Amino acid sequence: MVEAALARIEQADPHLCAFVEVWGEEALRRAGEVDTRLDRRGADPSLPLAGVPIAVKGKNGLRAVGPLLSAGGVAVGATSVPGPGTPWQTWGLGARGRTVNPWRADRTPGGSSAGAAAAVAAGLVPLATGSDGAGSVRIPAAWCGVVGLKTTSGRLPSADRTGLAVPGVLARSAADAGLWWGVMSEEPVPAEAALPVTAVWSPDLGFAGPDPEPVALARAAAERLEAAGAVRLVRPRRPLRLADPGPAWLALRTAGADPAGAERVRAENGRRLAGIFSEAELLLTPTAPTAPHGHEGPGDRYSTSLTWAFNLSGHPALSLPAGFGGDGCPAGLQLVAPHGREALLLAVARAAETRQGLTPRAAIPRAHP
Repeated sequence: MVEAALARIEQADPHLCAFVEVWGEEALRRAGEVDTRLDRRGADPSLPLAGVPIAVKGKNGLRAVGPLLSAGGVAVGATSVPGPGTPWQTWGLGARGRTVNPWRADRTPGGSSAGAAAAVAAGLVPLATGSDGAGSVRIPAAWCGVVGLKTTSGRLPSADRTGLAVPGVLARSAADAGLWWGVMSEEPVPAEAALPVTAVWSPDLGFAGPDPEPVALARAAAERLEAAGAVRLVRPRRPLRLADPGPAWLALRTAGADPAGAERVRAENGRRLAGIFSEAELLLTPTAPTAPHGHEGPGDRYSTSLTWAFNLSGHPALSLPAGFGGDGCPAGLQLVAPHGREALLLAVARAAETRQGLTPRAAIPRAHP
């Protein structure tokens, strides 16, 4: 498996620029160690990721993947993140240049987990680690057509002093994301959720101005979930109207800024979200407000407008592929759950894949004609 992953990376990465470093010799050595351990013991339940090639986010990504390596995973390289001179919310910078979207090379894969999403979408690796401070896992997951999970704030270790950035994963399927979650959280595999679960749909969270197409794609995906018996859409007593979290998020990220106003927004949005979750088990929204933009950048529109509310509130959230827009690029449906309910998100996502007969397909890296 590791040899095959390295061969795919060698073939595709000159075009994708998803990796900043590839650790071929070390990965093969590590894979040999896992093989030896399996030869001695046979099937080993302590190695649920035996031999699985894993990409890690950024050159320092190995610091956070100890549990994955202990479970038999093999780190094959470091993926690209925004580099000098690239806006934080747009693209990554690989060893050979800017990271491209596997579905259209003239479009961004999203960021900041840019290379991670591109590598998974193109089938170079089945799993890639990410971190999500404002949507940095979910946005590239949506724009590259893969699954992206952001965890509950505080459930897994994070070096971010603000508490906004948390670990996450990008994967080809919900089942693969669930393997990552089981290893990282050390939680037993939960019983399947009783489906359907109740869900509230919000196209804009009450403040964002998303484009019609990503809203329509996400809404259609939500309706497919309902038709598959995974969710039951319900109407809340009051429409969800969150306060725009942008100024609060930026204040918490700015050294020396007074956090009092940000904490008021956090508390008020938390109260409104608690009201929604008292009526339904999930909140569904589009993941990103626009289709993937070009490499010149998004202008004055934030790709984070539908995601960073849940970094501020700390709720777990997952982006699920929602189909393709007229430009040929993927879109995402965002599922948000109460604190600590990652297992619920993953259960609904797995049901979406199995009940709708979905099989993940890899993008073929190519230039846009």
